[in-house]
Order: sequence, then structure tokens, then C-alpha cells
Amino acid sequence: MKPVLCLGSLNIDYTYRVAHLVRPGETLAAEQVLRGAGGKGLNQSLALACAGAAVWHVGGIGADGRWLRELLAEAGVNVDGVATFETGTGHAIIQVAETGENAIVLFPGANQLVSTQQMADAVERTPAGGFFLTQNETNGVPDALRLAKAHGLTVVFNPAPMTPLVRSYPLQAVDYLIVNEAEAVELSGEKDWQGAARQLAQRYPQAVVVVTAGVAGAVAWADGQAITVPAVRVQAVDTTGAGDVFVGYLVAGLARGLALREALRLAASAAALSVTRLGAAASIPVAAEVDEFRAKRGA
Repeated sequence: MKPVLCLGSLNIDYTYRVAHLVRPGETLAAEQVLRGAGGKGLNQSLALACAGAAVWHVGGIGADGRWLRELLAEAGVNVDGVATFETGTGHAIIQVAETGENAIVLFPGANQLVSTQQMADAVERTPAGGFFLTQNETNGVPDALRLAKAHGLTVVFNPAPMTPLVRSYPLQAVDYLIVNEAEAVELSGEKDWQGAARQLAQRYPQAVVVVTAGVAGAVAWADGQAITVPAVRVQAVDTTGAGDVFVGYLVAGLARGLALREALRLAASAAALSVTRLGAAASIPVAAEVDEFRAKRGA
């Protein structure tokens, strides 16, 4: 198993169960509120660890977020690269409707204070040949992509949330570009996600381009060929964090040496199992649970 270095956000999530997503101008009483761990970086590092990968995390918290660092450490993630700053920890306000749909308001907080030296030190400690994974919820992502590539790491980029600035990032340094259908459309300029996947594969021929599309499954373009993996059908309770589970298990599978198709199938099953549970980090299944789920479903 090759090691994985993850630069990513650490958030405190406040999740509100509601009948439907709040409409403009509406005041809506929540049926339930939960506080939990979140942030794409934390979720993906936890998913990696749950899948059995050796993970190092780099990020920032405030004093109010020390329990997030402890949570990662208890899961087996190396947290030497997680710094504590005077500002508050990032947090998210999440609405989850009865349909399982969600809407999220995000405050970045300490996620935007990661130093270049902090990142460089972490990259130097990661053995060449390992994996580097990052999203788009921290500062310093372009420099981190360059540093990781120069150090000989396999670079995985999940540009979420998507912003126009992503187009100016050094995407030629990326080996695996993982986006959902909306992100693919925005990054490519195409009108549909299937066309967007093809366009991105042509634009970044050095990369494996993976597009996730919810119940429509996922497609990966590699060496001019498309690999399609169907979604595993379940009754969704909460879709929050499902994409992060997919990313974490996909990278863990690749780090374990699985072929791309098999790693995609593993990720699809883990994501499907996660949406049958409430929460973001709390919904992440461990490898044994995913194996049992796959055996029962034939996935």
C-alpha cells in the first residue's frame, strides 16, 4: 500500500434535518440538529484510513477544532501536519431534506491559513511514489500541486468547490482529476457531463479524468478509453459526504494497486453505503463493512 498525503479542510458541521431545502425568504423549523466532523479534506482522509490506507493529513484548525485533529488521529491518520491557529475552525451549515438532498453554507476559517513551509515539509516527508490528494477548500492548492508533482508523487485533484480560478491552476501536474457532473461542465464549458468528460480527457491527456454523476454512476477516461461504472442502488438517507467517500476509497484502491475499474467499483459501493447513514464523517464505512455490502449486493 502506497502512502497518501492529503492537504484538505477540517470543518465542524452543523447539520439540520428539514422537510425541504429552505426557499428564499422562508423561515423553516428544523426537525433535528447534529454537530459533527466534516470538511472535504477530513472526510477524504477518514475514508482513506477506513479503507486501510496509510494517510498523512495537512491542514489548519482553531482551538475550537482540536477534537477534529484527535478524531483523525484515532482513525489512524498521521496529523503532524495539522496546525492550530488563533482564528476559528472552518464550519459548515448543512440542510438535509427528507429526499436526502442537501445544501451547504461554508465558512473557511483556519483552512485558509496553511503555510507554504507547512505544505513543503509534509511533501518532503512523503516517500516518492506515494499519492498526493487535495481539494479546493484550502489556500495554497496551486503551489501544493506543483510541489507534489516535483517530489514524484501521484497527484490527485478533486477541485471542489469549483471556482473560475481552477482553470488557472497547474492542471498539467494532475494525474487523476476527479469531478462531479456539475464541476465537469463548469470546468470544460460543455453543456452535458458526458461531453464534459470527453473534453476534459482531451484537454488533460496526461490525467485520468473521473466524473461522478450520482445515480448515473461514474465514468473514467484513461488513454482515450472510457470506463463506465454504474451506481449501486440504495435508499438514500443523507447524501452529504458521499463524493468524499468515493474519492477516498478510489484513491485507497489505487494506492493498494487495484486496477482502475476495480477501484471505481470499490468507491461506488462505499459511497452507496455511506448515503444510507446520517452525517458526513459519521457515515463513512470501514473496509469490512464495504466488503460485506459488496458481497450481499454482488457489487
